Amino acid sequence: MISENETCVPCRTYSAPLNGSPEKSENINDCLKNRSYDRLWVLFPYTGRYRKLLTAYKFKKNLVLADFFAEKIICKIEENPELFDAVIVPVPPRPGKTKESGWDQVDYLVKRIKKFCKEKNIKFYLRRKKSKIQKQLNRKDRLENLKNRIYAPNGSVLAQTVLIIDDVITTGSTMEVCAKALKEGGVKNIYGLCLFYD
Repeated sequence: MISENETCVPCRTYSAPLNGSPEKSENINDCLKNRSYDRLWVLFPYTGRYRKLLTAYKFKKNLVLADFFAEKIICKIEENPELFDAVIVPVPPRPGKTKESGWDQVDYLVKRIKKFCKEKNIKFYLRRKKSKIQKQLNRKDRLENLKNRIYAPNGSVLAQTVLIIDDVITTGSTMEVCAKALKEGGVKNIYGLCLFYD
């Protein structure tokens, strides 16, 4: 689910009637049945002034914004009892990305969360193998691109509830693959939180 809309990104593709086609509800139901996470929150739309926020943080490395985002995430956690004991798990970066850009914005963000809220448990449970850059692909290809590329090493996951953190969600493919890997690792309750939806 996303924010107040209670609709995930893929489902919004089918939100408008298509000549009364029954495929709309079937596609939504398939998404809900097959989704590996329980709920997803997103803080901002990736448009207008909010788009400038992400650009300043992710590409111009305005680190002060990490504290702003961290505080927003902590507030969201405190508003939702199911997240109180959740272990925070960042989405792993694409191999080579950190070397190319000099940093990983999600990794830095979760470390700022830890600074503000020392009792929060942060674990880097997920690993990522080399794959194509996601933004060049559609939803189906994104899922295929990440298939078996994000994983949790055997025996590494020791949590019943996790909150996956990422910066942007577009099709939901990366979140789904991460959640599936954690579920296969034994996690019972899986939630997601992204800064922006595109």
